[in-house]
Amino acid sequence: MHDAPRLVYVTTLPVTPYLLLRGQLRWMREAGFHVSVVSSPGPELDAVAEREGVEVYGLPIPRDPEPRGDAIALARLVRLFRRLRPDIVNASTPKAGLLGMLAARIARVPVRVYLLRGLRLETASGGLLRVLDASERLASACAHEVVAVSDSLRRAYVEGGYVPAEKCRVLGAGSSNGVDPRRFTVTDEVTSMARQMRRDLGISDSTGVVGFAGRMVEDKGIVPLLDAYDRLRADLDVGLVLVGDDLAGDSVDPAIRARIERTPGAHVLPRMNELAPFYAMVDVLAFPSLREGFPNVPAECALCATPVVGFDSTGVVDAILDGVTGRIVPHDAGALAEGLREYLVDPERARAHGRAGRERILRDFTPERVWHAWALEYTRLLAARGRPLPHG
Repeated sequence: MHDAPRLVYVTTLPVTPYLLLRGQLRWMREAGFHVSVVSSPGPELDAVAEREGVEVYGLPIPRDPEPRGDAIALARLVRLFRRLRPDIVNASTPKAGLLGMLAARIARVPVRVYLLRGLRLETASGGLLRVLDASERLASACAHEVVAVSDSLRRAYVEGGYVPAEKCRVLGAGSSNGVDPRRFTVTDEVTSMARQMRRDLGISDSTGVVGFAGRMVEDKGIVPLLDAYDRLRADLDVGLVLVGDDLAGDSVDPAIRARIERTPGAHVLPRMNELAPFYAMVDVLAFPSLREGFPNVPAECALCATPVVGFDSTGVVDAILDGVTGRIVPHDAGALAEGLREYLVDPERARAHGRAGRERILRDFTPERVWHAWALEYTRLLAARGRPLPHG
């Protein structure tokens, strides 16, 4: 494959390619690209190499602003790019997006793509906001093209003045990697596991269940969700099941943790590798996130034919079709409670919107559809610069 175009993905943390590029790396390799991944070292990066059959390079990249560490990472990236001589660099996540695009420009990489997965600055303030703002402007200036993972994210980025409209695109219907129906289909086995999960939590068959999956932090809307749940349980037989990464970690506000622990009917489950039984168990999923790119959780839940209620936030509005696959509501606990209530008191509507959600994901967001759109875009960009094209 010495004549295949070399495609290098750059991310800050190894968990990003491990979770968010699952299958894509192997697919691109089989489509005729010579694929490499660069991120901070870690067991997930080693697992990516084995699972996807691609080269990986562990290079420490600080996640937070760190001038000395950033300068060292930039110099190492430039050296690596000059050695590998990639035809394309795809860099994503804020810090890797900045350093990856800057290094690719210094190394004169022919095709530089900044993959915009979200806007962390939407919920930042003060000094952090200024740093993130400057980072976005520099990263996009160094890129030949910015690919946003959703229409609303593209709109926010262009309207924020970070990039001219003609330089920012969404491929296909959006998403960076699609959602795999093989992992999120409600089979008899999944249904059985969902029932067992209910029994293990002591939730009766007649009790409605609101679900939440994600980090239990302010950006994900955990406080308005708890407020909405308090309103619902005042007059409904309802429980709340939260699946989260960090409840036991320092990143969760102790006041939030304490509130969850004293809330009647609220259950916390640890992070799960396979969420289909959880999505099948709940009657409706709450997704009150304040900012997203294109969120996977609502799409995964939709594949399990469960409706989703989310806030009117960047990215969220692309994952849920209001009144068709779920509800989009204002950033308000009362509005969130009413949106959830619609599905708890009307199971037929919940089933209909759940089915519509599954049909939409199968139509627009399967991984192969997303990967094919990326391969076409890479090929277009290579052809425009007279670079070798993939043989697949």
